[in-house]
Amino acid sequence: MRGQHASRSCNTARVPLADMTLPQFLIAITIAAAISMGTFAHADRHGSTHATAWGIGAFLAAGIVVPIYFGRYWLRRRRPRDE
Repeated sequence: MRGQHASRSCNTARVPLADMTLPQFLIAITIAAAISMGTFAHADRHGSTHATAWGIGAFLAAGIVVPIYFGRYWLRRRRPRDE
């Protein structure tokens, strides 16, 4: 379509964090911290050599790291031990 210009704006993408209120932000940080501390405590209690890394990863990307951690934990726990 030559000669016709589509109306486009540079600000079409919205950043969700920009719309967060302070209470929403504090609740999100509190939830992330609780998940992180729980993951760290579990990893530390069960002898993981990288408990701190699991805790930090859970804080930054809980939806990815927590399922990976608990999947690995579950698989290692089910493995028969050589005695």
